[in-house]
Amino acid sequence: MNHVFDDELDSSVDNQPPLPRTPRRRRMLIASIAVSALILGGGGTAYTFARQSEEAAAEERPTIRTSTAKIEQGTLAGSRQSPGTLDFADKRTIAAGSGGTLTATAPIGSQVALGNGLYWVDNTPVLLLHGPLPAWRAFGLGMGNGPDVMQLEMSLAALGYFDRTPDLEFAESTERAIKRWQKALGLEQTGRLELGSVIFMAGDVRVGSVDAALGSQIGQGGNVLTVTSLGKRVQVDLKTADQRLAVVGATVTISLPGGTTTSGTVSVVGAPVEKESNGQSSVSIPVTIDLDDLAVVADLQRATVTVGFPSERREDVLSVPVEALTALDSERFGVEVVNADGTTKRIPVTTGLFADGRVEISGGGVTAGVDVVVPAA
Repeated sequence: MNHVFDDELDSSVDNQPPLPRTPRRRRMLIASIAVSALILGGGGTAYTFARQSEEAAAEERPTIRTSTAKIEQGTLAGSRQSPGTLDFADKRTIAAGSGGTLTATAPIGSQVALGNGLYWVDNTPVLLLHGPLPAWRAFGLGMGNGPDVMQLEMSLAALGYFDRTPDLEFAESTERAIKRWQKALGLEQTGRLELGSVIFMAGDVRVGSVDAALGSQIGQGGNVLTVTSLGKRVQVDLKTADQRLAVVGATVTISLPGGTTTSGTVSVVGAPVEKESNGQSSVSIPVTIDLDDLAVVADLQRATVTVGFPSERREDVLSVPVEALTALDSERFGVEVVNADGTTKRIPVTTGLFADGRVEISGGGVTAGVDVVVPAA
């Protein structure tokens, strides 16, 4: 741009004489040009700043990553959660069969196998044998026939000392087998087993607790040990309001510490039991659950678990993951379906049963196989 100063103007215009150039006028003119230049240049600066601000704001806005899931058709099964306890099964107290001084016991937590000692009285072992019947008499020649003799001979055969077919009769072959066993144990070879010298149980056991002090005098019938089987079960005290859920043979889910989930089967539903807690009584239903896979709990001793009992069941319904639901307003839910061209639209749905992380839905546009938007994992 060419700027025309006063001394270059035609002096005949309006017959006005030219104004003299003064330092003050020069300063004002230069200042005016400087301001104009600043304004013109500042427009670009302001535009650049505004654009940078918009870009920064866009970067700060969170980006929600999404994925898709299909609307599925099938069966939804609801469940009711209840706390339970995983523990060793078949707890039983072992009472002394004869009196004397308690000189030793199998350690707490140890497993006692067939033919081994559970505890020692006057330094003589009380030995574990297998069988459903408790011992109620001594074993020796001249005793009457009975099923207790057969289970004795079956145990002796399992230990490798009895080579005949087990039967109801205590014969000389039975006596010889006992003597061989006593010799292997370093005991006096009498061929007899006095009452209280052996204890029959269904299988090998685990020592849960020692109930008498070493060195104490124990009388016949006094508690010595508490033992369990080697297997584990889950015990639940179910609220009476939920007792309809406890059905023998029903399959349940079991959530273990650490997030592992396994399954089990209801094996026993007991009679209602009244319990006192903090001065208040309550009634519950004891439920026993057998685990389908004991290997899953091999590293657990006793633990609190959560048991899911099957409740409602809906067949041939459409469902989506619960996280696919979106609130359309304060009263309505919807899902965001994916169109064939990749665009999405929200459609209202009616919800039904919630189960296993899914929810039953129905409504216009709800069809099996359609993709819906869900948050990305």
